[in-house]
Amino acid sequence: MEKIKKLFQVSTEIAREKNLRILLIKLADMTKEILDTDRCSIFLNDEKTDELWTIVAHGIGEIRIPNTKGIAGEVYQTAKPLNIRDAYSSSLFNPNVDKKTGYRTRTILAIPLINRGHIIGVFQAINKNGSHFTREDEELMGYVSAYISSSVENAILDEELRKAQEEIVFRLAFATGYKDPETKNHIIRVGKFAGVVARALNWDKTKVNFLELAAPMHDIGKVGILDKILKKPGRLTDVEFDEMRKHTIFGYNILKGSDSSLLKIASKIALEHHEKWDGTGYPHGKRGEEISIEARITAIVDVFDALTSIRPYKSAWSIEDTIEEIKNMSNKHFDAYLVEVFIENLDKIIEIKNKYIDIV
Repeated sequence: MEKIKKLFQVSTEIAREKNLRILLIKLADMTKEILDTDRCSIFLNDEKTDELWTIVAHGIGEIRIPNTKGIAGEVYQTAKPLNIRDAYSSSLFNPNVDKKTGYRTRTILAIPLINRGHIIGVFQAINKNGSHFTREDEELMGYVSAYISSSVENAILDEELRKAQEEIVFRLAFATGYKDPETKNHIIRVGKFAGVVARALNWDKTKVNFLELAAPMHDIGKVGILDKILKKPGRLTDVEFDEMRKHTIFGYNILKGSDSSLLKIASKIALEHHEKWDGTGYPHGKRGEEISIEARITAIVDVFDALTSIRPYKSAWSIEDTIEEIKNMSNKHFDAYLVEVFIENLDKIIEIKNKYIDIV
């Protein structure tokens, strides 16, 4: 009864977890305690490689094995549990991991993870403390494995949806690259720079993720600007610059009106990323905190990346000169507090800049 109570106590926390890696760790830790075992591993099947992999093997790390080999492979193929009282007497057991780590495997209980009639992996508990695994342990692990299967499947689906969302967002943002000379990596860097600032402000994970995805769409409205203006190598005339300013309105109109929290943020950024702290920006001359904080962050990181990057019409500025310019624009173009936060995290910004360099 105490073991079941423990499962219910942590079930709410686990149900809220969307990150697959963290979820697997929590599930393994929970079951390790419930079953009173030395180690637990959750193996998931990789359909691309026909391998079972785990990132939760206490004391070991990631393991990959063919889904036809070993105890986990046998359970995966047959969808039947195995309760092994002496690992070294089993022809299915591979002692190589023990040899590499100095660990001694004695008893193993392996249960298939099945969700909606489809086997997705194997749950494995190793070395029952003080004895071997009992029939009661098998029954308990059967209940737990059903819960694990559902939780893992939901996390996988959530991760797939998140990846699809990210891909759609970046493909949409990259569409401007067919018209605008700015590079694909500029778009990536702006999002990641913005994420650095947001984390330094102690934003929660969801809010940071939204900003990292929304900031790259800041210039999406440029798809509505004529090529003769957008690609002009020289200085724009006043009339041309007035036309160029409209990309903020165009971007807002493309992104507005959605129920998606992400697109709501992206529409604000598209509209406001050229507004200035002192009210001299465009399109509406907003000032100070009238400008959304997401747009204020994007403005700083966009200018930093633009100045430090080579363009057909200019050379790249040095980091030192760029930072000096950004400091000079504090309380004029930029929110001075956000400039401080940006500069305090410059090492992380430069690391990203170096990782996602432009390919000339």
